[in-house]
Amino acid sequence: MSHMLSKLLDTTFRRPKGPLGRLGGLIMSQSNAETEQQLVRLANLSSPDTVLVIGPGPGVGLHAAAERAGHVIGIDPSVDMLHSAAQRCERQIAAGVVELRAGTAEQTGQPPESVDTVLSTNNVQIWPDRPAAFAELHRVLRPGGRLLLSAHERWLPVPKHDLADELRAAGFTDVQAWSWQPVQRSTVAAQLSALRP
Repeated sequence: MSHMLSKLLDTTFRRPKGPLGRLGGLIMSQSNAETEQQLVRLANLSSPDTVLVIGPGPGVGLHAAAERAGHVIGIDPSVDMLHSAAQRCERQIAAGVVELRAGTAEQTGQPPESVDTVLSTNNVQIWPDRPAAFAELHRVLRPGGRLLLSAHERWLPVPKHDLADELRAAGFTDVQAWSWQPVQRSTVAAQLSALRP
């Protein structure tokens, strides 16, 4: 990949910034919405739950999780995306349900065993250190907590069964992987579920 293309992808999707970042956020809000809402449904959230959303982007899934859970934390390395998510979740932030801050999957800033559910949509492919990220997500989940991850199959860094093996290596159990196709899109999503014992 050329340096220029890599920089363009960084500015638009990996760490959205400026006009290209806003365009990337618009694309994400439209292309990821159905998948994010599907993950929230699968998580079967309830009012006592604390949820950590990795890379919420413009906040579609964050907003959906906040309608069901008691406390939702969104971490994103992009200041622009945090601002966009804050606009979308303004009411939930004012009510103390949503909290936003800078962070990554590798460095969430969360105390150990502090969340019930972790959600991640279409960002595992840009994590620079997946083993460190999975170890961190295992660390912050309470025993019995669940990680739900989804990404476009064609953009996965490795096949989904290899991601499942990486989750097991990080200490997760009951790991499941499957393919799911949103009704509104032709792109097939790989989805994984794992429990923190």
